[in-house]
Formats: sequence, C-alpha cells, structure tokens
Amino acid sequence: MIIQQMNTAFNGIAPLPHLGVIRVEGEEAAKFLHGQLTQDFLLLGLHEARLAAFCSAKGRMLASLICFKRGHGDILMVCSRDLLAPTLKRMNMFVMRAKARLSDASDGFVVRGLAGSALPRNVAANPPWAKAEVAGAHLVSLYPADGVARALWIAPLGEPEPVSQPLSTADWLLSEVRSGVATITEPLMEAFVPQMLNYESVGGVNFKKGCYPGQEVVARSQFRGTLKRRAFLAHSESPMAAGQDVFQSGDADQPCATVVQAARTFSGHFEATVSGQIAALQSHGLHVGSVDGPALQIKAMPYALLEDV
Repeated sequence: MIIQQMNTAFNGIAPLPHLGVIRVEGEEAAKFLHGQLTQDFLLLGLHEARLAAFCSAKGRMLASLICFKRGHGDILMVCSRDLLAPTLKRMNMFVMRAKARLSDASDGFVVRGLAGSALPRNVAANPPWAKAEVAGAHLVSLYPADGVARALWIAPLGEPEPVSQPLSTADWLLSEVRSGVATITEPLMEAFVPQMLNYESVGGVNFKKGCYPGQEVVARSQFRGTLKRRAFLAHSESPMAAGQDVFQSGDADQPCATVVQAARTFSGHFEATVSGQIAALQSHGLHVGSVDGPALQIKAMPYALLEDV
C-alpha cells in the first residue's frame, strides 16, 4: 500500500565523507566517457552536470556517478567512495589509446552537501543537474527533498567553504533517500539495470546516444516493456540497510525487493529506497530481512516515471 511522505525541512551544509572524486583529463576525456557511461558527454556543456551509470556488459550497474566539466578536457565524477577503486580500475582497462587520464582525485577536492538556505538564491532556483560556479567551487543542483533545494558543492582543497549552519551527514543521507535518486554502493554492485532505480526518469540515461557497455540490455528493458522492477520509497519502524532483502507474506523463499539506501528519520524511524517487483511492492504484507521481519510500508516517489510523463 502506498502512503504519503512526511514533510520535514533540510537546511545547512553537510560533510560527505562517503563520496569520492574521479578525475578524467585529456583532450578525449568527454569522448572516452561517452563510450563508457549511460549519458551523453559529447554535448556536455560547462553549465550542466550528468547523472550517469557505469554498467557491465549485462547492463547491470557497477557504479552511479554525478559528472561535470571543470573545463574542456577536465571532467570530475563523484561516486560512492567504496566503489571508487574498482570503478577506476575497470575504466582504466578501456582507455587504451584514448587521450584521457583517469585518477583518484578525492584528496584534492572537498565535497559538501548544501540544502535550503545554504544555497545561493540563483542556485536554489536551478533545475536538477544544472551546474554553477561560485567563488572557485562548482555547485551541482540535485533533486529536492521534501521540496527543499539541494546541491553538491565541489571545490579544490583549500577553497573557503560556504558559511551556513551545520547539517549532519545522517540528515543529508535522509534527504538523499527522500529525493528518490539512489546512489549505488558496494553491496549493490551489479544488482540493477538503471531503470530498476528509475534512472531513465531522473536524467540518468540517454537513449539517443551511441554504444556503451550494456546498452542493448538497457534499451531492451525500456522499449520492449520487459522491466518488472522499479524503485519506490519505503518506511519501517526498524533499521534497514543497503542490500537487505524484502519479502512478501507467504513467500519465505524468494525475496521480492532489495533495500538500496536507508536512513534514520528525525523521529527515529527509518526510510529507504527499495527496488523490486512492481506488483509485490504495490501490495500488502511486506517485511524487511525475512518473511517474519519488520513491516514495510511503501511510499510514492516524489517524481513521475518517464512512462507516465
């Protein structure tokens, strides 16, 4: 049963130690990424960012990345820190003769999350995946949480940080869940095709661009109507964690969904993004961890799916 979201404001600046930065430099940096990720990088401008997935040949997500140009031939990609090393290693396997150099730049850049009044007014009004430059930093607009504007602040180490009230990392992670845009972490590597996380509906897949690993599977899922799994928001009174299975009453052997991201709410309950069988997640009797585990209630996503637009 789908229930409505709670409305709680997020405000301030949060440290994001769980995120890392990959830097891609060289005259063919955009061309190389265009052939590796689900988004168009050849048309990427200096005032926009891209949400993208890095997929296996089977179309399964190895990582999710937020990418933008610092300048021509200089691209930064923000991803979950626990997937940075394997992502960098795998991408480097495909560089070959491309004029592009990939490196772990996490120690050279600071990443912060800004929400509410911490954002400059002109940035707060931007749509998701717009990019602005403010005092030597790059601000990438994200999907809002509970209607509150949010952005990533990325700057070279040593740049003065914005002045605002502190927002905890835990509260930022809750805002990530409530935004409905999931980030892949290590427990979920190769678990989903992008549409299972609604990536085609939040700007994470371009179906008009050229080939990339897994493209045929991703396109087939979209255009042949074979996708039976989607991402939803969920609520539980008990803790949840990425990678946990979700079961439907009466079927103890086969999980119907997986927890993607989870966070503690301000009231001490827990919310999560879950991805699973559409029919099961729209029914009653859902439980986390086992068929006898804590009850799970499904919430509506804060955006429309592409097929509904």
